[in-house]
Amino acid sequence: MSHTAPPAHDHKRTGPRGSVSFLRRPLDLVRANVRAYILLSVLAYGLVAIGMVVGILFPELSAARAETLETDGTGDLVRSLVSNPWLFAALILAVNVGQLSLVTIVLPSVIVPFGGILAFSIWALITGVTIVPADEAGWVAMIPHSVTLVIELQAYVLVLLGAFLIGKRWLRPGSIGQATHRGGYLRGLQELGWLAIPAFVLLVIGAIWESLSLVYLVYPLQQWLL
Repeated sequence: MSHTAPPAHDHKRTGPRGSVSFLRRPLDLVRANVRAYILLSVLAYGLVAIGMVVGILFPELSAARAETLETDGTGDLVRSLVSNPWLFAALILAVNVGQLSLVTIVLPSVIVPFGGILAFSIWALITGVTIVPADEAGWVAMIPHSVTLVIELQAYVLVLLGAFLIGKRWLRPGSIGQATHRGGYLRGLQELGWLAIPAFVLLVIGAIWESLSLVYLVYPLQQWLL
């Protein structure tokens, strides 16, 4: 009796090597552009820190930003969602992905090379001024919130790196074997897509941590330390 050999499987698509490649691709992009990654990290964290120093030296600026958040309804919205931490986390994620990642960084970068880096820099400075606490309770709240800053800014650094690569590939398409600026631009968009994967994961983690820490951690810390 003859036996028919089972069909060969395409390990390139479904095997573990494909999964490893999928996970390693963003890391490979960071390694290949490590200098830009470090500079963008310094830019992101440094500008927020500078903004905080400005807010400490000129507290009226931080007070004005806090008043703006109250008058535009942001404060009321946050307080209304604190009782539902998962809905609050979903709102945080939506803002961080939509307003900050897409509108502030990606959209300007696909229109004007490196435009998103400039837009983010302005946001980072303003954010640094805004988050300066007004009292001791606020400084205690900054303990868990500093973790949020580290996580979320790291996500934005990855998106910024993608924005940088769009501009770099467009300006120098020959460096990646592309014959036209359009080809380089499309390669940059593809690389941004790869970097968006870990950035989104970090934003999910950051949103959950920010929500849960605000609801369950800040008040006990304030009671313990103050």
